[in-house]
Amino acid sequence: MTEDTPDRRGRRAAVTASAAALVLLALLVPGDSDSLTPAAFLRLPVEALLGVVLVLVLPERARRVAAPVGGALLGLILVLKTLDLGFDAVLHRPFDPVLDWPLLEPAVDYVDVTAGRFAAVAVVVLAVLLAAGVVFLAARSAVRLSGVVVRHRVPAARVVAVLTVGWITFAGLQPAIASHSTAAFAYDQARRVHDGLRDRDRFAAESAVDPFAGAEAEEMLTSLRGKDVVVAFVESYGRSAVEHPGIAPHVTPVLDAGTRRLAAAGYTSRSAYLTSPTAGGGSWLAQATLLSGLWIDNQQRYRTLLGSDRLTLGGAFRRAGWRSVGVMPGITRAWPEGGFFDYDRIYALDDLGYRGPRFGYATAPDEFTMARFQQFERADGHAPVMAAIPLLSSHAPWSPAPTAVGWHNVGDGSVFHSMASGEAPAEDMFGRDPALVRSDYSRTVEYSINTLVSYVETYGDDDLVLVFLGDHQPAPFVTGPDAGRDVPITIVTRDRAVLDRTDAWGWTDGLKPGPRAPVRPMDTFRDQFLTTFR
Repeated sequence: MTEDTPDRRGRRAAVTASAAALVLLALLVPGDSDSLTPAAFLRLPVEALLGVVLVLVLPERARRVAAPVGGALLGLILVLKTLDLGFDAVLHRPFDPVLDWPLLEPAVDYVDVTAGRFAAVAVVVLAVLLAAGVVFLAARSAVRLSGVVVRHRVPAARVVAVLTVGWITFAGLQPAIASHSTAAFAYDQARRVHDGLRDRDRFAAESAVDPFAGAEAEEMLTSLRGKDVVVAFVESYGRSAVEHPGIAPHVTPVLDAGTRRLAAAGYTSRSAYLTSPTAGGGSWLAQATLLSGLWIDNQQRYRTLLGSDRLTLGGAFRRAGWRSVGVMPGITRAWPEGGFFDYDRIYALDDLGYRGPRFGYATAPDEFTMARFQQFERADGHAPVMAAIPLLSSHAPWSPAPTAVGWHNVGDGSVFHSMASGEAPAEDMFGRDPALVRSDYSRTVEYSINTLVSYVETYGDDDLVLVFLGDHQPAPFVTGPDAGRDVPITIVTRDRAVLDRTDAWGWTDGLKPGPRAPVRPMDTFRDQFLTTFR
């Protein structure tokens, strides 16, 4: 028989304490970053008391099953809480256990681009090992703690009785018990699963209604005949860019100066806000929402949409006789789903012939993207074209960033090699001072806006209609809490008749939306546009 030495007893006590700490961590940690404060851990989780009572009353056979199963479930809850915290920090919403697993692939792609393939693989392996390890250790911890409770039944029962009385007496003093409790978290997860499973049916019913599905070509977009219509998505260009006190002082002067520059060239502009279905990321969801007229806020809806015959904005222009193109510098691999958007031609990165460096996540500077669009689609004698162009220069991590080189110097992009760049950001944006991150963000938004203004000045004519908008707000560590999901949208044209048709929209003059500019859901834009310009 092994001697029970003080060292052995000390090691057992340390292991038991570690097991208790892990269980308490899983019970106490909140699922959203705003609640992740020291106060959140200053409460007694009633679930711990109920767990001890359950161990005391269950027969041995049932307890041997309940302890590891309950512990594993608690470990799974801790994993889900961690995912919630990550999604809340980046996308400003909790993780959906049914709909959000596909979003982990773009997250891995982001690490691959900004930190390299080895780092991406390491992150995936480490995440899987950590998740499995947490579940395993939580199960072992529950088994160990249940054994301690059984061996000390009488003291355990007394402690639970005293703590229960204290919990009831001081429940009102514990911070946000209802919202922080693991039971409430588990209920929220169950509700999300239920809603996610029902979402497919809801979306099918919504997408079945399309007032433009049977519209004849000669009845569509008649007031834009002969125009080149460009819809440009400015990455992460959110309402915070024009309202946040740490960002707006940089971006607003660029918008105001752009309004004056365009006016001097004979252009007028109006702006408003759209509410995006996403924030912090998921650009493709916002783009699909605007182009399809359906609310696409999760990957399940996106995939269902791609398998449908929904009329997109690009498809409407194509039906009405325009050449319809997508200029997609972010597409770096086969994109068969692009056929849904009904473009005559999709220009992926390889098709654009870029020979310059990456700038962080952005595959090519906006100036190069717009120059190639002009070269390929708006040369002298071209047919009217509609183009959807997602611009990438203002994509996180916002460092390094390009600077303008002038349209006649763009060439194949080799000129950008003279600037600081690279596939990995100079610094990790999560580790920097938020004020510095906002400064980098502001600089890239300024670059994107100036690029569009300069494009209109240089290549605009009486037949150009430019609509540019943000796809979503940047991440919450840039905007701060409660920033919302609104993004600016602007229409620019030299043809006063085109702008007059938007009078009923109520948009305010200039590139910057005014304080009374209307706000509409992004999925309403397709129908509003097609109705106005029919």
